[in-house]
Amino acid sequence: MHIVVCMKQVIDLQQLRIRPETREPVLDGLPLMLGEFEKNALEAAVQFKEANAASKVTVLAGGSAKLTDTIKEALAMGADEAVLLIDPAFEGADAGGSARLLAVAIEKLGDVDLVLLGEGSDDEYSGQVPSRLAELLGLPQITYARELEVLDGGRVRGVQDLEDVLETVEADLPALVSVTSELNEPRLPPLTAILKAASKPVQQWSAADLGVSEETVGAGAAEVEVLSNLAPEQSRKGVIYEDVEEGVTELVKALRQEGVLDG
Repeated sequence: MHIVVCMKQVIDLQQLRIRPETREPVLDGLPLMLGEFEKNALEAAVQFKEANAASKVTVLAGGSAKLTDTIKEALAMGADEAVLLIDPAFEGADAGGSARLLAVAIEKLGDVDLVLLGEGSDDEYSGQVPSRLAELLGLPQITYARELEVLDGGRVRGVQDLEDVLETVEADLPALVSVTSELNEPRLPPLTAILKAASKPVQQWSAADLGVSEETVGAGAAEVEVLSNLAPEQSRKGVIYEDVEEGVTELVKALRQEGVLDG
């Protein structure tokens, strides 16, 4: 069984800062990483391979030119090979464009039995790409899987987390599954695996390689227009209480005056 794990390069949101005077996010210089939900999908794929339920794990990832370094983490976690989707034409894609790009790339890969994705990306988290991709590929899908197993007879079973209920469903392979963070705990690769990752095969595909353009998968095909990405307005009084006992009394008094506390 050949498993393809779709991953995305994102900024480290833990280090995101907001420019106070404009409320704009400061993105320059932020570290890049692979999305956390996608790591759960990759961990599941590697576990299937270790259990001899899969023969090969391919990571299909999109991002900037720095993805050639970022992808080493996925290879160190146990992926056999990686295909990187890097081209200015891919920038500015919305969920629809991303799904179309991934669909073309997966079709180019050929013999794929199982496609795994995270339930959503760390940065935008629209949650639309898995279902859009399954539709484009004509594959049955299991979404929000918190448990997953490959069955005999070419089937896959998953437990879907539908918030108020858990539902167990099965699908014939080939299939597409999006997973939640409850599925597993992604491994931290040891030093030996990190060193071996550099020797694993990595391909890079451009828009020309895939026969697509910005008008079909990038900003030119976007159906969603971003009007603003400003942080909410915050008004801070900047009051500092140096004495603990007096500070508590004054803080409670101030909160009552503001209407935050009753009585």
